[in-house]
Amino acid sequence: MALVVVCLAQLMMVVDMTIVNVALPVIQRDLQFSQADLTWVVGAYLISYGSFLLLAGRLGDLLGRKTVFLAGTAIFTVASLACGLAESQLALIAARFAQGFGGAIATSVILALIATDFPRVDERVKAMGAYMFVVTSGGSLGLLLGGALVESVDWHWIFTVNVPIGIAVLVLGARLIENRPGLGLEQGVDVAGSILVTASMMTAVYAIITAAEHGWTSAHTLGWGGAAAILGAAFLYLQTRIKNPIFPLRILRVRTLIGASVVRGFLVTGMFGTWVMGSLYVEHVLGYGAWLTGLAFLPMTLIVGALSLGTTARVMSRLGPERTVVAGLVLVVGALTLLTTADVNTAYFPTLFAAFAVMGLGMGTAMLPLMTIAMSDVRPEDAGLGSGIINVSMQLAGALGIAILGTLASDRTAELTQSGANALQALTGGYTLAFQVAAGAVIVGIVIALVALRMPREREPVPGSEVAVEV
Repeated sequence: MALVVVCLAQLMMVVDMTIVNVALPVIQRDLQFSQADLTWVVGAYLISYGSFLLLAGRLGDLLGRKTVFLAGTAIFTVASLACGLAESQLALIAARFAQGFGGAIATSVILALIATDFPRVDERVKAMGAYMFVVTSGGSLGLLLGGALVESVDWHWIFTVNVPIGIAVLVLGARLIENRPGLGLEQGVDVAGSILVTASMMTAVYAIITAAEHGWTSAHTLGWGGAAAILGAAFLYLQTRIKNPIFPLRILRVRTLIGASVVRGFLVTGMFGTWVMGSLYVEHVLGYGAWLTGLAFLPMTLIVGALSLGTTARVMSRLGPERTVVAGLVLVVGALTLLTTADVNTAYFPTLFAAFAVMGLGMGTAMLPLMTIAMSDVRPEDAGLGSGIINVSMQLAGALGIAILGTLASDRTAELTQSGANALQALTGGYTLAFQVAAGAVIVGIVIALVALRMPREREPVPGSEVAVEV
């Protein structure tokens, strides 16, 4: 039941990342946003969410993960209510920033809660399967739910629907989640490190999100990117000089965690490319409304859900986590390749249906073993930090992927328009290029997976001996 509670919270926050996408035109019209300012409805959430993940994950290790989880959920719930009641641009953007802050605090420790509460490998795989269903299906569910709410009620409800769910999570979580004490703050808190890592993450995400507006080689983007790098370097240097670092650098030597996080980042680029560019394609080129756009992604959600019931776990037991990851990534590349064949006259059946279904098959196959590999060698006292690193890899890759794919698609569309293509053909050409680049990113992930992903060997007893040795 504790697993159900944390997965419900994760679902609420993942859905919130994409539910806004289908409501943006209505929000823009209602609150009179300019096109440039409208991006901050999404950007404010992503900046705060991506910036606080590492810090929140480590605080979970120190203060206790249940405490941090409940605090983050409370902040997210109150901020959701503020979003739903917002009647001005500034109020909505500020509330979205607070939502991202609460979401980061809560989700940063969820993986750690699962890893520590399910020490047996077979049980942990099942728990991770439920978690991965929530993460991978939440994006498309957000599109579906957002379309239904926008068309049947109004955009305020995409936020206020979180309030009763958040209250339920708080009540149930307080009763059902085991209260494991943290490492404690007896040696003090690394305040300087906390400030540096948060500032570094915030400037990095800000540079990525605004790069499409200012240009990747502009002084704005290079300046903020350089500032993020300097802050990050200062943070790492500080962590080597103090006794109680907020980010023990030993975590970077955990090959399974870092390798799986990098591969997951490339996979997320393909996933977000499908969610964002795919939804734009069906809306702007094929003319789908908000509700139909959500329905279009339903095969992806259903297949991920079916795989999470145990199919992926059985495949992992037969092929091994590493080969299962590669198989899933290959399927994702196939789905993106299929999307590159879509044009202005493509029907939903069979091309788009098959592409979204195969994408669900690939995501559902690859994400669970990636999570299993990532957390397999992380020490229990570092589980919150490991969880934060995994989530950061997803958020940074998602933000970077959307920014790069969006810029490439926009530039390609402009080129085709200047060469005489009509509006729909130009848009399709831009989205096609985005799908091609996303497929290339996942191919890079496949190469890294083949080279770097290795599960740690378990200890087994030697026949005729009571001594366990490394094999």
